[in-house]
Amino acid sequence: MSNMHKLVLASGSPRRIELLQQAGIEPDRILPADIDETPQRAEHPRSLAKRLCREKAEKAFASMQGDAESERGYVLAADTVVAVGRRILPKAETSDDAAFCLQLLSGRSHRVYTGVCLITPDGKQRQRLVETRVRFKRLPRTEIDRYVASGEWRGKAGGYGVQGLAGAFVVKMSGSYSNIVGLPLYETTALLAGEGFDIHRSWPERGLS
Repeated sequence: MSNMHKLVLASGSPRRIELLQQAGIEPDRILPADIDETPQRAEHPRSLAKRLCREKAEKAFASMQGDAESERGYVLAADTVVAVGRRILPKAETSDDAAFCLQLLSGRSHRVYTGVCLITPDGKQRQRLVETRVRFKRLPRTEIDRYVASGEWRGKAGGYGVQGLAGAFVVKMSGSYSNIVGLPLYETTALLAGEGFDIHRSWPERGLS
């Protein structure tokens, strides 16, 4: 395989890896980029998602320079932000974080933004921002407590994972489902293909019977 066609994913998220695999894309290298994700003063959720995915991609790309094994690869990064209006919800790290998020989302609409950044082997940068609108049913305290006890919320933006138990909370959704999980597949594959990456390279070849 040509180095030109290697894909480096600047994320250790199992959800993003699984989504890429769902689209038939197998990253050649996982290179998580640890950055400060604190929102800047008065930063809009859209701007935060775009900035963080760009900074992750840039950090991973910089760390690859001088590494002959992957320095000519494509670097893909993403960041997901959940917001109620302009209020940015945290990535839940404690049960109190998760309960706070669910109480805020209960019976309300919110938006999920995912920024996707691709850096090509020659250093060219391309970005996409995808927005999905989600409305939750009203959540009684007992249901919030049960969900918090499940532990599914750990490390997830907005304190929930739609692909798990919290899928039952969704009354209405407008936009990409995979975006809520953490990586909008249509936009990501289009971005890769548009920059010359062979998104079908890992697809199995099967003879017709």
